[in-house]
Amino acid sequence: MKSSSNEGGLVLDCFCGSGTTAIVAENFGRRWIACDLSRFAIHTGRKRLLSISNVRPFVVQNLGKYERQMWAGAEFGEGSNQVAERQRAYIDFILKLDNATPINGYTWLHGVKGGRMVHVGAVDAPVSVGDVTQIAAEFKRAIGTGKDAPKTNGVDVLGWDFAFELNEIAKQQASAANIQMRFLRIPRDVMDKRAVEQGDIHFFELAALSVDVKTNKRNVFLKLKDFVIPPDDVPDDARKAVKHWSQWIDYWAVDWDNRSDTFHNEWQTYRTRKDKSLQLEITHTYADPGEYTIVVKVIDILGNDTTKTVKVKVA
Repeated sequence: MKSSSNEGGLVLDCFCGSGTTAIVAENFGRRWIACDLSRFAIHTGRKRLLSISNVRPFVVQNLGKYERQMWAGAEFGEGSNQVAERQRAYIDFILKLDNATPINGYTWLHGVKGGRMVHVGAVDAPVSVGDVTQIAAEFKRAIGTGKDAPKTNGVDVLGWDFAFELNEIAKQQASAANIQMRFLRIPRDVMDKRAVEQGDIHFFELAALSVDVKTNKRNVFLKLKDFVIPPDDVPDDARKAVKHWSQWIDYWAVDWDNRSDTFHNEWQTYRTRKDKSLQLEITHTYADPGEYTIVVKVIDILGNDTTKTVKVKVA
């Protein structure tokens, strides 16, 4: 680091692993950019950087939809006059990996699997509550209207990303309409030809986070109450080792005043090799009265993110 860079200079590590280069650069007063395809590597590097006592603020960014857009363009064609064909080819590809049968004649319902209807989310946008409303409305119109009409009241929604707290809000809306809706994440592995060829693609349900929030004047008391991971997403040895729901959590952070923009990591706690314990509650005092949106981000032991949004009013 000293022989190849100067203080204040910029260091780039394109394959950062556990983040050692970024940590050394931080300690020697260099700016740095660290990249890795593995979410476990990014998560490990983030925890190690946070352990530095005077670490400067840094941002964790995900290539996300840009990588997916490039993949979809290369995989299904980029001709602007073939938008509908490209979209259908993408949907059929995802349905095949989910072992679902494609259907036609609908806008929001794309396939059927085990009697349940299937919706495939877009490459470049998260599944939103508005999407769920449209899916539910079309599902109700489709009942009893043809050979591809729903045979049960179940709908599987497959998506790359999901809007904050959609898992809970949308399930409540769907339940009110007598629809059993599941949300499953499209894994990044679908962009890996080797994984596709080997049939090693699995769609897992979203985790569910329960948070208890209390206020007293300008103080807010926040406590994690429960965290549930769908059992199919967990290796057998890990499932047997977990005796309490909190053991699923490796790291969690809070944005105390989210303004519908990026998540701001204003407080965090995490496990380390030396200290396996995890703080489950935190108190925050606001400087000014008003209404605030709190976003809680949990990263589980598998490296997946789960968020929870709550609104508070302090006097």
